[in-house]
Amino acid sequence: MTLDINDIQKILPHRYPFLMIDAVLEMERLKRIVGIKNVTINENYFAGHFPGKPVMPGVLIIESMAQAGGVLLLQEVPDRDSKLLYFVAIDDARFRRPVVPGDQLRVEVDVLSWRGTFCKLAGKASVNGQLAAEATLMCKMVDRDP
Repeated sequence: MTLDINDIQKILPHRYPFLMIDAVLEMERLKRIVGIKNVTINENYFAGHFPGKPVMPGVLIIESMAQAGGVLLLQEVPDRDSKLLYFVAIDDARFRRPVVPGDQLRVEVDVLSWRGTFCKLAGKASVNGQLAAEATLMCKMVDRDP
């Protein structure tokens, strides 16, 4: 299953400038998703991170993993417009190479477990087959307006 940016915006509540997934290339329900983030010099964070040597912040690479996982998980939630996914933990985060303008970030996320409102995900982000970052993410689904 593939999704374009319009499909993604029907699932995720995020919007520019904080939407970190541009397309979904693969998705296996309740198991795995592969998304793409096209990294361009137009991203607002490059103005300050770092002037003359732009590098995508590691926390935004982690966020792209979370958003890809959110697309996968929220597909399964019939009332997803009334839900949000919150981080509850990030474990074993490692950054292996810088991500710079012109890179295409390939984000792969696997569901490790999903019990009730809690989910544990394994995320990897790569550029041209080279691992850029990896982390284990935990999230909790909450009501948007409690």
